[in-house]
Amino acid sequence: MSWFYLAIAGIFEICFAISLKYSESFSKPLPSVLFIVFTILSYIFLDKAIGTIPLGTAYAIWTGIGASGIALIGIFYLGEPAGFWRIFFIFTLISSIIGLKFVSNQ
Repeated sequence: MSWFYLAIAGIFEICFAISLKYSESFSKPLPSVLFIVFTILSYIFLDKAIGTIPLGTAYAIWTGIGASGIALIGIFYLGEPAGFWRIFFIFTLISSIIGLKFVSNQ
């Protein structure tokens, strides 16, 4: 169940980063409130995950899910550039996340 909690925490991290972008320096109320809610939820689920997953592994995976998720959303929905090296390193990051999951199960 801890891995599920960690995945949910990562998804909420993506949500709070998107909310932060749309809050426009906290000048828009709804995205600002969503940022706070998603941040709290992300940390709650991260806390549940570190009950059985080593902290360093959980934190690396949590930030990796957030970073790769935001980068992909930026490319596909926000019109950010998608050059070869950017895609290569996002793929490398995702591969590292998967690798950490498998190494943690040994």
